[in-house]
Amino acid sequence: MKALIPMEVIEGKILLIRGRKVMLDRDLAELYGVETFNLNKAAKRNIDRFPSDFMFQLTSEEADSLRFQIGMSKTTGRGGRRYRPYVFTEQGVAMLSGVLNSKRAVQVNIAIMRAFVKLREMIASHKDLEKKLNELEKKFDGQFQIVFEAIRQLMVIEAKPKKKIGFIARESRTPYGASLKR
Repeated sequence: MKALIPMEVIEGKILLIRGRKVMLDRDLAELYGVETFNLNKAAKRNIDRFPSDFMFQLTSEEADSLRFQIGMSKTTGRGGRRYRPYVFTEQGVAMLSGVLNSKRAVQVNIAIMRAFVKLREMIASHKDLEKKLNELEKKFDGQFQIVFEAIRQLMVIEAKPKKKIGFIARESRTPYGASLKR
């Protein structure tokens, strides 16, 4: 069976906020094929199914941070969101399929659950690899110390420094009005 939505697309929409893997209401609405407003309305109509560990609204700071990171629309000016986004944890996404009663919702939900499981497996395998590396290091003491250090450096995910945007004026600038005081 051909996947309704590629796994990579779903994995790219899973974010880490407040130490939890979550998905934005906007992204879920897009996947489910509904308007964001309608998705949130359906969740609010069934609010007893969505405790704070299933769904929560971002703070202003979190929303601003996301706006800069992923290019969400501004809240002022033409169009855009006029409220802070909601996010849904894995359990909240599972609950959404019961609230959104459609075949597509069920199929999309299955794909999303598989993506969450795959991420959990990747994290677990990373921890297993580190554990095995520690065991090997104890077994072979200093003989392969350089090799172990090289492997550890490869396991560390470094944050790449952000490129500066804009330009730097190379010419010196005279203060405004200074040329008139001669």
